[in-house]
Amino acid sequence: MASILGLATSSMVAHAADAKRETFGSLPDGTTVDAVVLSNAHGMQARIIALGASIQSLATPDRNGKSANIALGYASLADYVGNPQYFGATVGRYANRIAKGKFTLDGHAYSVPVNNGVNSLHGGSKGFDKVLWTVADVKHDADKASVTLSYVSPDGDMGYPGKLTVTATYTLDEENRLSIDYRATTDKTTIVNLSNHAYWNLSGEGSGSVMEQRLTLAGDAYLPVDAGSIPTGEIRKVAGTPFDFRQAKPIGRDIRTNDAQLLNGRGYDHNWVISKDEAPSLRMVARVEDPVSGRVLTLKSSKPGLQFYSGNFLDGTTVGTGGHVYRQGDAFVLEPQLYPDTPNKASFGSARLEPGHEYRNLIVYEFTTESARGAH
Repeated sequence: MASILGLATSSMVAHAADAKRETFGSLPDGTTVDAVVLSNAHGMQARIIALGASIQSLATPDRNGKSANIALGYASLADYVGNPQYFGATVGRYANRIAKGKFTLDGHAYSVPVNNGVNSLHGGSKGFDKVLWTVADVKHDADKASVTLSYVSPDGDMGYPGKLTVTATYTLDEENRLSIDYRATTDKTTIVNLSNHAYWNLSGEGSGSVMEQRLTLAGDAYLPVDAGSIPTGEIRKVAGTPFDFRQAKPIGRDIRTNDAQLLNGRGYDHNWVISKDEAPSLRMVARVEDPVSGRVLTLKSSKPGLQFYSGNFLDGTTVGTGGHVYRQGDAFVLEPQLYPDTPNKASFGSARLEPGHEYRNLIVYEFTTESARGAH
């Protein structure tokens, strides 16, 4: 099997996939927060922390074999607690926005906390990104290393119905793929939409703008939003608009266009329509290439929607993992998910989960490198 960098040797294979448990820090009440470091033979290393079931860092080599952390985050637990910004976090119960924090299910009206203007974002004021998950399982063999984290959200948590039992399994394999397998079951009919909010900069976190990194998105339509970033209900074709990423182009090429939708979001913060319904299997939904480092990220999912966010609200007040300040446009976020505000828009499908059924969102990030002359 060929390595993306040609680095694998027989001696390295002997020390291939590995998973090591360590302590990341302690919460103000003294509770220990665990971390698990997943690594493979090709120089990839992902640190997953139990707070928010989050990607704290992900190091991968560039085209010259030099490794760098490409995931934005904090160096200390205190920063995650004191200034949470969804860095690498699992978001839910409902990823993205619910208009005015209200929805109706089987004739019952529910209210969830509003924490984004008049709307609810990523599960409310204490979503899954802000709770301590349990490290339920850590394992590795010659081909892959994984950690499974679990969390039980009680009935009524943040206003959502049903006791929701959730697992997030992170797996790093020898094909340089990091996958996240989200699963959930409930004891009462509820709504669920889980995703990961990793901020990526393929040149390395803290290295500056991602506006020249080249993005491809599989969707031929997107969801326009109102001034509060709630979808209007329209499904609009991307052709002839700044939202057309069907062919690779720099993220920032059209971001300063005088387009009402870009003004609403201060840049891109929209859901692309990958398909009307969930696909039966994984498919490529996005690809990002960094001309500087040669790193390439290919994202696969079966979910119908993909939220693309261009780091518009990074405001220069956050000091990240490597000691650098994060400013607007210094990262991008790609979140495979159901459409935003689906519980209030029947035309968007359903976010419903019933007892006896299992919710699942499998997300795969595949990392390769590209030379100036093409992929290898």
